[in-house]
Amino acid sequence: MDYLNLGNSGLKVSRLCLGTMNMGSKEWKPWIFDETQSEPLLRHALDSGINFIDLADFYSSGAGEEVVGRILKRIAQRDELVLATKVGYPIGGGANNQGHSRKHIMKSIDDSLRRMGTDYIDMYMLHYFDVNTPVEETWEAMNDIVRSGKARYVGVSTMYSWQLAKILWCCDRNGFTRPINMQLQLNCAYREEEREMLPFCRDQRIGVSVFSPLARGLLSCDISSVRNQTDFFTHEMYADTTSRQVAESVSRVAQWRGVPAAQIAQSWVLNHPAVDVMLVGADSVAQIDSAVAALSTSLSEEERYELERNYTPCDVINDYTAGKRIARESRAARQYFEHTTQARNIA
Repeated sequence: MDYLNLGNSGLKVSRLCLGTMNMGSKEWKPWIFDETQSEPLLRHALDSGINFIDLADFYSSGAGEEVVGRILKRIAQRDELVLATKVGYPIGGGANNQGHSRKHIMKSIDDSLRRMGTDYIDMYMLHYFDVNTPVEETWEAMNDIVRSGKARYVGVSTMYSWQLAKILWCCDRNGFTRPINMQLQLNCAYREEEREMLPFCRDQRIGVSVFSPLARGLLSCDISSVRNQTDFFTHEMYADTTSRQVAESVSRVAQWRGVPAAQIAQSWVLNHPAVDVMLVGADSVAQIDSAVAALSTSLSEEERYELERNYTPCDVINDYTAGKRIARESRAARQYFEHTTQARNIA
């Protein structure tokens, strides 16, 4: 396993981070693993050298933190782990039980610590950018959490570049602790973060951890999984023609190499010059092994061309575009152009 300092910090993390969205309670989603099913995955991840574990209070409405926390207490040494959890999405009822207000953040950090059974979080992260709360209020609360010792570092996830710039401006102006990590979505079928966010994070020395390297299973050629058959977001994000064409290219390269498609897709992410850490959301020990193998899998120029040749720009994937994204396929012409297009097609 390879390790590196995350962003402009002394925190050493494994290049693979185990995602735990699939661990917790089946009452939340049908594809969630319970505690008994989750333990072998966590054990194998630790045995493989992974020291970075990603959680969120939102996962299984808090049960995810409880399940993972109990397992880690049995099988691991706390000071050898880097535990990250996130705050922001609704958990429970009440108008203030969501977002990034001081009220919600201060309650949520205590709740996460209790559920995980730990005295501190290594990295406390905003799950998104809350446009309804002043950034100064949010970041003063995050700064106070670090100063209190409840979190060692802070991070952010899934936002526009200008929103991250606003956070950094607020930190520098007020002397608040800066985020050391940006968690974002990146894979062969979704590369929009290459435009601004990735270069900006490199310029500001902010670490980059990538989730969904397999495009929610599409690039592993396992679109028939329980999750992909029941998860609305998979279809919204990756049901277009271009995504399917990218998946076909991944499959072709994998067949040429004689390795699993997932290993090729993960290798593309891990070899990206702007990526520090890749999250692994594994349903089996074999899937963890595939990610570990991807660490040492290099791609030739010809293979990289095949993986990238179908990509075309698309709408950004984040909370603000949910349910509004336009598939990467031609849209019908309107008004004047509808008639001229039809006439041209007839001619």
